Amino acid sequence: MKKFLLATVGLVALFGMAAPASAADMPVKAPPPPPVPIFSWTGFYIGGNGGWAQSRNCVDFILVTDFADGCRDRSGGVVGGQLGYRWQANQFVFGLEGQGDWADLSNQRVSLINPAFSTRTKTDAIGLFTGQIGYAWNQALFYVKGGGAVTSNRFSVLDTLTGFEFASASNTRWGGTVGVGFEYGFAQNWSVGVEYDHLFMGNANNSFSVANPILAGALNRISQDVDMVTLRVNYRFGWGTSPVGPTY
Repeated sequence: MKKFLLATVGLVALFGMAAPASAADMPVKAPPPPPVPIFSWTGFYIGGNGGWAQSRNCVDFILVTDFADGCRDRSGGVVGGQLGYRWQANQFVFGLEGQGDWADLSNQRVSLINPAFSTRTKTDAIGLFTGQIGYAWNQALFYVKGGGAVTSNRFSVLDTLTGFEFASASNTRWGGTVGVGFEYGFAQNWSVGVEYDHLFMGNANNSFSVANPILAGALNRISQDVDMVTLRVNYRFGWGTSPVGPTY
């Protein structure tokens, strides 16, 4: 009996010594990775843009009836800036934006009505005032936009041989625009994107500074549509936004 008790005590002591060693040998669970911050599109932003635009115009002279003088396309560069505000709710992003660009869109052609004269149309400024709705995948944002547009234009009648300007008409034209864009946040406050816009500017009647040399006494009516493709860089201030929580 005495031997049995001694053996039992020895086994208990042996297991007591082995248990801590086994616990020490167990692998330690690695700590979880640090949380990844969620990118937020909420906030005021300002930025610059530059790219290419094409304007299509059809010219008519109006004197009792319409005299068509043909259509023409003119393309060139645009450069400018934008200012806006976006608000993100879950993955949906809503925004308002104003954009202004200097443009160099000019075209000259011989008149179909009277080849002794040429007509020149030029657009030197474009403005957009739009609302946006988009869908965000963290740092990637796809959006559509629409609203009002304005262009600054000048129409001239020139002598075909010498280029002398006989008459001119300038106007600021208002219309509408729709567009689509993609933007990516490459830093917490910086994003880069590309955007396409189409401007519907309708028709505008203009009276000349002097008598119309092509068709005496006639007004001119010009239709206009503009396509723009621009690269954009924005800086978002994020004023008034709440801290964004982590995602695991």
